[in-house]
Amino acid sequence: MAQTFKKSFDLQLRVFVPLVLLLGASAALSAIYLFLPSNKDVGYRPEQPVEYSHKLHAGNLGMDCRYCHNTVEKAAHAAVPTTETCMNCHHRVKTNSAKLTLVREGYAKGEAIPWTKVHVLPDYVYFNHQAHVTRGVSCVSCHGRVDQMIKVSQVAPLSMGWCLDCHRNPAPNLRPVEFVTKLDWTPDRPAEEIGREIIAQKGINPPIDCAGCHR
Repeated sequence: MAQTFKKSFDLQLRVFVPLVLLLGASAALSAIYLFLPSNKDVGYRPEQPVEYSHKLHAGNLGMDCRYCHNTVEKAAHAAVPTTETCMNCHHRVKTNSAKLTLVREGYAKGEAIPWTKVHVLPDYVYFNHQAHVTRGVSCVSCHGRVDQMIKVSQVAPLSMGWCLDCHRNPAPNLRPVEFVTKLDWTPDRPAEEIGREIIAQKGINPPIDCAGCHR
């Protein structure tokens, strides 16, 4: 009977098949790791329709987060600034800047700027900014040092496990309410010690059952 394959093919097959399986397994494990909730979306930094530097406004100029996000203390949703909010300053500042063309046009037409959301939770997750901010959870805990970002990126995974870690032990993420939007605030003693005092004063008991976030 004629030989169908060369003898060397057997050796090649013995080497090639395990190599393919190894590469396939590596690719699968990498994909699983990248799509874990704890890793997903961290580093997301979308381009915005208007070049807005938080480092300039919140950092260098010291603007309080609540000037633009003016509902964080009284509503579940943190509002994004309207064109009117932007024009409060830019009626007089950088009035002819090409970078602000969309702002001026939107203001003249009564249209909002189509900002791209950076931090997006699934529709089945309920999150209340007011409940967190008024108890002493700083913007830093979820959004990082935004005052140092020229372009805002997501720094926390915002996964269920990440949220539950804080709900089970909120003390390290609590500070006096007057410092919630002071992003460079540094405690004068251990943060967890301060947090435990706030928990006792306000009777803070974050929910850890499903109904707390899934309503």
